[in-house]
Amino acid sequence: MATTPYFILSPNTVLSIIGLIHGPDKTVPNPEEDWRNATVDVVIPAFNEESNIPLCLAALARQTRKPTRIILIDDGSQDRTVEYAQTFCALNGMELVAIKRAQSIGKTPTLKRQSREFDSDVEFILDGDTVLESENYIDRVVEELYHGAGIASACGTVLPLRDSDRRELLKAPALQTFLEAHPEASIYPRVGWFHHLQRGITDMYRDVLYFFLQRFVYVGQMAFFGSILNPVGCAVAYRRSVLKTIVFDRYEPILGDDLTNSEDIFIGFAMNDNGYRNIQLTDVCARSQEPEVGRVPGQIYLWSSSFLQSCYYFDELMRSPFKAPKRWRREKQEQAELAAGLADKRIHREQYRQPFGIDYTLKYGRPIGWVLFMSAFEKVAFPTALLIMFLLQLWEPLAITLIAETAVATTILVTVAKGQRLKYFFKGLLITPLRYAVLLFDLITIGRFAADLWIFRNRKWRK
Repeated sequence: MATTPYFILSPNTVLSIIGLIHGPDKTVPNPEEDWRNATVDVVIPAFNEESNIPLCLAALARQTRKPTRIILIDDGSQDRTVEYAQTFCALNGMELVAIKRAQSIGKTPTLKRQSREFDSDVEFILDGDTVLESENYIDRVVEELYHGAGIASACGTVLPLRDSDRRELLKAPALQTFLEAHPEASIYPRVGWFHHLQRGITDMYRDVLYFFLQRFVYVGQMAFFGSILNPVGCAVAYRRSVLKTIVFDRYEPILGDDLTNSEDIFIGFAMNDNGYRNIQLTDVCARSQEPEVGRVPGQIYLWSSSFLQSCYYFDELMRSPFKAPKRWRREKQEQAELAAGLADKRIHREQYRQPFGIDYTLKYGRPIGWVLFMSAFEKVAFPTALLIMFLLQLWEPLAITLIAETAVATTILVTVAKGQRLKYFFKGLLITPLRYAVLLFDLITIGRFAADLWIFRNRKWRK
């Protein structure tokens, strides 16, 4: 989620609008592989998730597609996460492989180990604090993952996990069976009302943010480029072989496990850099627990700094707009050769087809690089512009900018929120102060990144 447009009417948002007008690639896919035959391992990284793991497994139990394995990686939990997971699966006839670590080592080694030690076609990562709201979530992401050889990851829409969602899951027979055996287990975090209030504020803020991103910005990017920069990592399906070879086999000798402060962003960038695509579906939904509002700055720092760190690692991808003329000439030449019968027609058709490999990126760039370049520009330029207006006491231009931008943001949000327009109108207005506070906080992130890069020369970035 690190590529949020700061000013809603921004260059990156304009790209999405152009994408929506342009429409998707009209090629009818003719996949080589049948998605129905793909084997799927569900990997659940968890740390102190005793309140969430029963919900996570209950939602998994009702999926229309059953995984080959369910692998729980307990990253040094000090609560009953593993015990509850084992009991839940035993009572509901679900096979579980539980790996318990003595101390936390992070999510990156988890993904790396499973991509190498198991032989499934699809590695589905499901965080322990995330539930699959749509019963066909795994089915749909695997189906879309196999629409083309160039698709490396697929995820659905992800929204905040609310108390009402927890109450709804109580109706699930599998969860009822578990609670009969463990009546002391709580599906609500054991915190007071003030903590629930703080999480409620975060839920409202993230609900508006995610809704705007995933129902508008990402939809436009998908139509234009056939990809987003990175998948939403709490409920995502990866082609295991691509995850292993393109990410871990290639970058581990160089970086070890120190990818960036958020491995999902690095992985998504690496896929794009090598000609693969990350896709998002809007017809299936997952819900993930959000932090309390006091912890939001820390999480934003992880996402935002990871974005900047990935820009550093994949600078050849960010320079794609400057290589566009060369790429367009090459594509026109290929089309002419194909029309003249000088090039073989592809047996297996695929939308947004492009050559694989880093060498192509170095020479021609990638179309999705436009999104990366615009996102980097927004991240640095927009907070800086607001700060300059504030320091120079340009109150009138600052006020006009904020009012106009808020009006545009609310208008677009209400437009895409069909059937819920009044609700999102008020939500959009209420979270505006928090949105601008986050924007200014990112100046700290930019400063820390610059210091890491040019002063302390610290490149060991890892969540």
